[in-house]
Amino acid sequence: MKGVILAGGKGTRLGKLTAVQNKHLVAVCESPMIEYPLSTLKKIYVDDITIVTGDEHAGTVMQYLTQIHPETDFTYKVQKGAGGIAHALARAENICKNSNVAVILGDNIFENNFYEAARQFDLSNLECMLFLKEVPDPERFGVAEIKDDKIISIEEKPKNPKSNLAVTGLYIYNSRVFDIIKSIKPSNRGELEITDVNNIYLENERTGYHIINGFWSDAGTHESRKKAEKYIYEVGIDNFLC
Repeated sequence: MKGVILAGGKGTRLGKLTAVQNKHLVAVCESPMIEYPLSTLKKIYVDDITIVTGDEHAGTVMQYLTQIHPETDFTYKVQKGAGGIAHALARAENICKNSNVAVILGDNIFENNFYEAARQFDLSNLECMLFLKEVPDPERFGVAEIKDDKIISIEEKPKNPKSNLAVTGLYIYNSRVFDIIKSIKPSNRGELEITDVNNIYLENERTGYHIINGFWSDAGTHESRKKAEKYIYEVGIDNFLC
């Protein structure tokens, strides 16, 4: 299994913190944000990792990771413009096209170790695995509807959510994901949506899911970053970083 960290975007919601650096190098409890998704991948023993980042601060991301993690085999790809999560993932096709791939958003912070879930995926006939978290405000996220222990639909930021299960920013796919991305069209906001990719996987009924019990948050806004820092300081950073 190979890994992809999607670390693009301008990070405008973090204001001055991203004026001169990539959002994913902004500190969360004194460690750069990108250390958290990197640890999530390393905990499932993925060490061949592609970093997809924007062109504006790509050099600083490369410099940081190369210096701090010389033991890891990184490949770097640049996403030009804001084409969406699926568009960013497509940049990794030539590296990951023959492998299962664990994809994580560069601002997502997870407490749990997902090694067993990743192992289950590798040993099964699943084509996609989604990681779900019960949240009090599901209308802010992609929301999974489950029936008879299967995901039957995913709605993006619905006004009337059918459940409180948010689809988090961690996904495991088989290599078919790149053909699926080529088949979808841009949404109304002009982006290739990962929810459209996930819904195509649902059609074959080979999509599994894992409900997260531990902490999950993004750190892409001032509020969510403070929320993450508060929890991490309370339980200890060693529960997050390896």
